[in-house]
Amino acid sequence: MSILSILRILSLPEFNIAAKLISVFLLITYYISFLKEPTQIILGIDPGTLVMGYGLIAVSKNTISLVEMGVLKLSSKEDHSERLHLIFKKTDALIKLHRPLAVAIEAPFFGKNVQSMLKLGRAQGVAIAAAMANGLQATEYAPRKIKQSVTGRGNASKEQVWQMLQATLKFTEEDPYMDATDAVAVALCHHYQLRSPLPLIPVATKAKVKKNNSWEAFISNNPERIK
Repeated sequence: MSILSILRILSLPEFNIAAKLISVFLLITYYISFLKEPTQIILGIDPGTLVMGYGLIAVSKNTISLVEMGVLKLSSKEDHSERLHLIFKKTDALIKLHRPLAVAIEAPFFGKNVQSMLKLGRAQGVAIAAAMANGLQATEYAPRKIKQSVTGRGNASKEQVWQMLQATLKFTEEDPYMDATDAVAVALCHHYQLRSPLPLIPVATKAKVKKNNSWEAFISNNPERIK
């Protein structure tokens, strides 16, 4: 029943009170559904030349849930350009399937092997290009920033990140590669940054923060992150 039909019923004198009450109920239900905050999907990507991790989370008001996570395994026997093509196709397919609001990508860390860094940078660039081809802006986050945002500790291990993700998103799936974990973490990091960016720690208070830098302190200070 359309809004115009409901308003017409309310204006007609021949309809009884029961019919008008039903119409009012339908009108209220319509506006509640109209004003309801839509679910937002965030795609996280952990680029790699042999394994690309991906993870999608759904955010609806104060509820965060895991939509999907997995890895794209690439063969070292394949030409590097072919692997880049597969990364683009997979990222593009995920975007077209889930229609995310945003794409977040883990920035490559600096290493000593220049060739590896170059290849990793290309993989990241291809994922960014796939996002832009679908009209989305890709946001990069450094590994330390992701860990700090998700666990409260910039030097947290992958296992600690995994444990916090399980507590926050309420899932028990195993991730043998940990690349999918990193992808989910960068998606969650992006959500936290949109909601309330973590402030920079003043130099004068670093010692005090370090003293209270524990899982218990982080959970106590951020109870909303493990609902």
